[in-house]
Amino acid sequence: MPYLVDGNNLIGAERGGRASREDQAALVREVSDRLRSTRARVVLFFDGAGDPLSLGSLSVRFAGATTADDAIFREVERSNRPQEVTVVTADRELSRRARDAGGSTTTPSEFWKRFGAQARPSPRSGGEARVDVDDWLEWFSDDRNRKE
Repeated sequence: MPYLVDGNNLIGAERGGRASREDQAALVREVSDRLRSTRARVVLFFDGAGDPLSLGSLSVRFAGATTADDAIFREVERSNRPQEVTVVTADRELSRRARDAGGSTTTPSEFWKRFGAQARPSPRSGGEARVDVDDWLEWFSDDRNRKE
């Protein structure tokens, strides 16, 4: 059962305000770490431009000219088995659209509970990153890759 995660919403629910690239990278690192011991598949969507990334059972996509909400909704609509898709968001409108398309929804807090109860690290805590995430962080630290 794939989880389609509204990444900016997940960050906003935790910290409030707009998600920075540093916040996004921290979320990718955390979700990747939590998925290592599961068979769950997660697609993490962010607003804005960026290159897709695959880290095993975690995929990262950027919505480009549209919104992450619209990109997530399109994925639910395209699914051959929408009843097996779970959208993770605190956004009521996206939740409604996902359910109307046949998917299910869960809140960010329920998602975190499902994938471990350990405390979520601060994106600025500077914890040790795994090698595959180091490439991601290096890419975002290069100003040429910032398309804002």
